[in-house]
Amino acid sequence: MVFGRQLQIGIWLLAAAAGLLLSVFFAVSYGAKELTLSVVWSAVWHYDPRLTSHQIVHDLRLPRVLGAAVIGMAFGTAGAMMQGVTRNPMADTGILGINAGSAAVVALTFACMPGVSYPQLMLLSFAGAVLSTLLILLLGSATPGGLTSLKLTIAGAVIAAMLHSFSTGVAIYFDLSQDLAFWYAGGVSGITWAHLQLIAPVIILTIAGAILLGRPITFLSLGDESAINLGIKVRWIRVIALTMVVILAGVSVSAAGSISFVGLVVPHMARRLIGVDYRAVIPLSALLGAILLVWADLASRMVQPPREFAIGAMVALVGVPFFLYLARREGREL
Repeated sequence: MVFGRQLQIGIWLLAAAAGLLLSVFFAVSYGAKELTLSVVWSAVWHYDPRLTSHQIVHDLRLPRVLGAAVIGMAFGTAGAMMQGVTRNPMADTGILGINAGSAAVVALTFACMPGVSYPQLMLLSFAGAVLSTLLILLLGSATPGGLTSLKLTIAGAVIAAMLHSFSTGVAIYFDLSQDLAFWYAGGVSGITWAHLQLIAPVIILTIAGAILLGRPITFLSLGDESAINLGIKVRWIRVIALTMVVILAGVSVSAAGSISFVGLVVPHMARRLIGVDYRAVIPLSALLGAILLVWADLASRMVQPPREFAIGAMVALVGVPFFLYLARREGREL
C-alpha cells in the first residue's frame, strides 16, 4: 500500500517535470515569430550569434520563459507552505498582502532612488515583504482569541488594500505611473540572464529548504495540538516557513511584479492529485506553478501579437473564479 502510494507520487512528479520541459520548449518556440523545434534546439545547444533566430531564442525568449518557470516555482511553493502552516486554504502571497508590501517598497524606491541597481532592488523588495508580513501578523493577532485563518485572511486583505493605496499615491505624486504599471500588472518580459543569475539560486535553494520542511509542515497542517504531540516545535517551524515564504515572495516580486493566485491554485491541485504529504505537495506545487506561469506568459504574448497582455491578468482568469469558489465553500463550512 505504501509502495503503491509512493509510486503514484513519483509518477505525478515525473509527469509534472516532463510537462514543464515541454511547456518551456513550446513557449520558446511560439510568439510574434514562430520557430521550429529544431531551431530552438540548435539555438540552445549550438548558439550562433550571427543568426537572428538564435538571438531571439537565446537573448529574448529563453531567459523570459525560464524566468517565468522559476518565479512560478517560487509562488507555488510559497502558497503551499502558507496553506500548510496556517491551515488556511485561501492563503497566497498575493491575497494576503505580502506581494503588496514588496510592490510598495519598489514604488518608494523608484521615487527616492531612481538609479538603484537590481541587487539593491531585490533586497528592498524582500524588506517590503518582511514589513507587510509583520503588519499582517500583528493585525491578525491583536484581537482576542489570537491569530486564526479567517483573521489572517482579513488582515491580509486590509494590509494589501492599504499598501496598494500607498503605492498608487506615490506613483501619482512622483509621476511614476508608467514605471509602476509593470509592477502592478506583473510580467516577465524584462527578465534577462543577469536577473536569472541572481534570483534563480536564491529561489532554488529556498525551495530545497522548503522540501526539507515537508514532514513538519504536514503535521502542522493537521493542527497545532497534533503537531506538538508528535514532537514538532510548532513556533520555530512556523517562523522558518514564513521566512522562506517572504524570501520567495520578495525575490519574485522584484523580478516579475505582483502576481497573485499562482500560490492559491496550484497547492489545491497538488493535494487533489497526491494527498496531504507536504514532502510531495511542495515539489509538485513548484512544478505546477512553473507550468501555470509559463503558459500564462505564452498566452499574454499570443492574444494579440505583437502587443502583450499583463501576465497577472492571465493568471487571474483562473485564480479569481477559484478564489470565489473557495470563499463560498469556506463560508458554508463556517
